[in-house]
Amino acid sequence: MSGTVAMHSVFVYGSLMADDVVRLLLNRVPSTASAILPDFHRFSIKGRVYPAILPAQADKVSGKVLFGITDDELYVLDEFEDTEYVRDNVHVLLTDSSEKLETKTYIWANKEDPDLYGTWDFEEWKQVHMEGFLKMTKEFAQEVKFPESET
Repeated sequence: MSGTVAMHSVFVYGSLMADDVVRLLLNRVPSTASAILPDFHRFSIKGRVYPAILPAQADKVSGKVLFGITDDELYVLDEFEDTEYVRDNVHVLLTDSSEKLETKTYIWANKEDPDLYGTWDFEEWKQVHMEGFLKMTKEFAQEVKFPESET
């Protein structure tokens, strides 16, 4: 019995741009491509070290697309992003080719959140918060359970 495995692509723009974070969650680093998400803004969140994105005309968010994500891996990413984010389909532009690609991403669920401010910076996050974030991610990865395969 050969089942088909759906493969997904996911645009990431925060802590998931760090290969070490992805490796802890998925036990591998999938192939990636740099990409731009037009008409969105990446906010900092008061009291948090990770960002949020929301639609914003004439703005853009740089990040990368993770390719070849399995259903089980998408489940892990959904659990990691939790209920504060909504997974939705968006169109990104691949930086290398300017090719337009429909992909999934995680959008901040509370569009009126008063804790969103400024612009989140990945390089600053790597310097200030990545080490602690990796510890938290490792603990999360040890606790998350893959969905049971149907037999």
